[in-house]
Amino acid sequence: MLRSFSLSRPALSSHSKGPAFRRFLSQEARGKIQAAVQASPVVLFMKGNPQMPQCGFSRAAVQVLEMQGVPQQKLKTYDVLEDSELRSAIKEFSEWPTIPQIYVNGEFVGGCDILLGMHQSGELESLLEQHDIIPKIPEEPSS
Repeated sequence: MLRSFSLSRPALSSHSKGPAFRRFLSQEARGKIQAAVQASPVVLFMKGNPQMPQCGFSRAAVQVLEMQGVPQQKLKTYDVLEDSELRSAIKEFSEWPTIPQIYVNGEFVGGCDILLGMHQSGELESLLEQHDIIPKIPEEPSS
């Protein structure tokens, strides 16, 4: 976990003008998150953990990754409920306002809605195969 995570500036209050996640991450915080998203082929910032998700969207993201056959050794998860600074900072880092957030090979993919759409269209399987996260299934020759 990113327990030593710290930001140099306090969050804007909900009474301020503009998005609450526009705080400008310190270089140190940005570096820690960058290292985290590159630590594993698939990284999921979620509420709870894969064994006990704490929201339906996080549960759905975990289920999609399981259906795609993402091996546990290629998946790293971070529980944003354990670290309020991480919960705010990851939103600014990705410029995406919701949790869960999925990264593949260090690149932001999206949230639950994007992941579900990619799963349904076959794009997620292609992306995971392209990055050797799941094995490519050979196409059967047509007769």
